[in-house]
Amino acid sequence: MGLHPLEFSECYLDSPSFREKIKAHEAELDKTNRFIKELYKDGKNLINATKQLGMAQRKFAQCLGEFQFEYIGDAKTDDEKCIGKNITETLMKPLEKFRKEQLGAVRAERKRYEKETEKYYSSLEKLLNMSAKKKEPQLQEADIQVETMRHQFQGESLDYVCKLQEIQERKKFECVEPMLAFFQTVFTFYHQGYELAKDFDHYKRALQINIQNTRSRFEGARSEVYELMKRIREAPQEYRQTSPISCEGYLYVQEKRPPPFGSSWVKRYCTFVKEQKILHMVTFDHRSGGKIGEKESITLKSCLRKTTDMLDRRFCLDLDITDRPGTVLTVQTLSEDDHKFWMQAMGGKEPVSQPLQCINDQGLYRVVGVSSKVQKLLSLMIVMKCLDLSTSEDWDVKTITSALKLYLRSLPEPLMTYGLYKEFISPAKGGSPESRIQAVHCLVHKLPERNRLVLGLLMKHLANVAAHSKQNLMTVANLGVVFGPTLMRPQEETVAAIMDLKFQNIVVEILIEHHEKIFADAPESCPLSPAAPVFSAPTRQSKKLGRQNRPLAVYNPQALDIQNGKRCINLHFVVVTSRKAKAVYPCEAEHDSELSFQVGAIFNAVTQSREPGWLEGELEGKRGLIPENYVEML
Repeated sequence: MGLHPLEFSECYLDSPSFREKIKAHEAELDKTNRFIKELYKDGKNLINATKQLGMAQRKFAQCLGEFQFEYIGDAKTDDEKCIGKNITETLMKPLEKFRKEQLGAVRAERKRYEKETEKYYSSLEKLLNMSAKKKEPQLQEADIQVETMRHQFQGESLDYVCKLQEIQERKKFECVEPMLAFFQTVFTFYHQGYELAKDFDHYKRALQINIQNTRSRFEGARSEVYELMKRIREAPQEYRQTSPISCEGYLYVQEKRPPPFGSSWVKRYCTFVKEQKILHMVTFDHRSGGKIGEKESITLKSCLRKTTDMLDRRFCLDLDITDRPGTVLTVQTLSEDDHKFWMQAMGGKEPVSQPLQCINDQGLYRVVGVSSKVQKLLSLMIVMKCLDLSTSEDWDVKTITSALKLYLRSLPEPLMTYGLYKEFISPAKGGSPESRIQAVHCLVHKLPERNRLVLGLLMKHLANVAAHSKQNLMTVANLGVVFGPTLMRPQEETVAAIMDLKFQNIVVEILIEHHEKIFADAPESCPLSPAAPVFSAPTRQSKKLGRQNRPLAVYNPQALDIQNGKRCINLHFVVVTSRKAKAVYPCEAEHDSELSFQVGAIFNAVTQSREPGWLEGELEGKRGLIPENYVEML
């Protein structure tokens, strides 16, 4: 079996199998080195034997000279000089030059590679053993230093691998070619006859062709290999060997010992098979002669990121093992990027924070935080989209709660929308408790879907806060006072709006106390609003003209301002009991908020839209506007 090719991408994994391949290439070059040494020694013996032959020939020539055959002696002496010169020039010097220059260069590259390997892994272990409590600049400086050494190590690895493969190919013609030249000289010198030379001629031609082909392939392959090495050096992560079913790399595994010995961290080369969730671990240390230890396999149940407050080490993961119930294996990755790589491969999850640790704080959501910290947190959340609030002491509970309230107040349109403000206030001003709950229930399901989902999550959380009111003193009424003006407000600030503040609080109280019922399912029917003229359905032409006045807040909660003109339109909502409709005409959507459909299409969850002459419904999982005169209710 031939040598395995050395892939440049494996330089970044530095796996035990990769080291074994390098060893095989090094052993082959050592074998070539010994062969050339032996050949050189035997060549010198051949030269000495040739000299002895020359001396015997001269003596024989002298004997012949007495019989006047001096020319024989002269001819043999010249031939002896010829073979001595040719064997040195054609065989010995080229082979010795190849051994010293090429194989010597490989040895130098090997020493540099082993030196960079030792330097990089020593620095890496020093970095990973560094306390996470050190100052951030020190950690960043250490990370940068190790990253620099990693690039140097990987660059040296690439150069060494390239050199190994280059020498393996080069020896095929640089060692064989001098031998061919020597054979030509030997056969020319000895004149072994026309038949013998003729018999050897086709082998010689075939060998010449093979040598030329090998040289040509070498030149072409070398340029491609150097180009590939350049691309890998520029973007090593793109060439990291991964597959849909497995990933591999080094992990430091925590091995716990019985007290009082603590624990130790052992470097292992790990291969994770995603489909079976099996993690294979092999102990391998380049400093121990590159010996591969026994293979251990475990079945992974779950993977969880380990925070630095639980363990004074960075880049750690907790692995829950199926084979050993109740056993958690802690491993450490090599860097932040490597940490993300293993988290993604193993389906890792972030640790679930414990929100109940601050839920008993008195005045929760009522006590405000420092304004500058609140603004800073809100800005970071907008820019970063995802922020770990547990990593900094700056984000105390007052800052977080104040940032939430500020965000809700700063929305271009309140979460409960301008359009439904008066309708939410109306049931709070009178009626029985049951009618209030029913009215609010109906109105909540007229909100845009995203608004309703966010409002439901918030109400569930506030209900949890109110459940701890004995400790935090935040009753449902107190939370209504805090969140009433935050979640709903009129589009215009008037004295009447100020007088409605207490009714805003009542609406929020209803939402908190009955959040499970209100946000679970849509009501089957809704009570009629005060009577108002019913508008006829629009034609296709009127649909085009009326698009500019459509209430965008229903479909775009981030709309900054809506100008509906000075017309005041009072609508009443038709009770739809079947909640299904069938298309009687085809329709092509002319706006993202509209639905396209053909005759016979069935719409689900059909409700009356706030825009006259339009319905809202679902078709094939998408919700949008439907012209009322294009469908019939089922």
